Amino acid sequence: MAAIRASFVLAAAALLALWCSDHGGVVASDPSHLQDLCVADKASTVRINGVACKDLKDVAAEDFFFSGLHRAGNTTNKQGSAVTAVNVAQVPGLNTLGISLARIDYTSHGLNPPHTHPRATEILTMLEGSLYVGFVTSNPENKLFTKVINKGDVFVFPKGLIHFQFNYGTTDAVAIVALSSQNPGVITIANTVFGSKPSIKDDILAKSFQVEKTVVDQIQAKF
Repeated sequence: MAAIRASFVLAAAALLALWCSDHGGVVASDPSHLQDLCVADKASTVRINGVACKDLKDVAAEDFFFSGLHRAGNTTNKQGSAVTAVNVAQVPGLNTLGISLARIDYTSHGLNPPHTHPRATEILTMLEGSLYVGFVTSNPENKLFTKVINKGDVFVFPKGLIHFQFNYGTTDAVAIVALSSQNPGVITIANTVFGSKPSIKDDILAKSFQVEKTVVDQIQAKF
């Protein structure tokens, strides 16, 4: 019996080593696909971790196509930035493929405010202008990494970490970002904390941020 258990443990270890060699020892953000295509069927009522697949006979080239990244986003807002997303919601053919992208436009002094992508690492490439970018590591270090990047430069924001981009320049800036999920999600810190529905109680936020409740009330009113 002991020999059988030992053989089982060795076999399990070998399988684990093989899996790690194939997967780099990490689990991807999105599950690997088990067929050539799994085009999202937006009309399906099936609820799974992702989107149900269309019947292959109903799949068309348009399911893998998006047009519009040549157009600047509308930056006439308080932040002075605009994100044009290209994920599974816009391109059904991205379903199960574990990747998406977006164009981000920034006016002079435009900001993509501190936010996280809970399901994706982000890699940003500057097309025009320059940006001051950064991310913060998790507790307890909370170390800030920042860099000024210019046209042609690339910067990576690790999965789940709070990050931002700010255009210090006097001209508009444009960037393209790729993300390691078909649906990376976005949690904008200020909107989430101060703009939840219903609102988080102001005494909780006042104690969290070590400010008076009147300050919290003023901030919540803006959201």
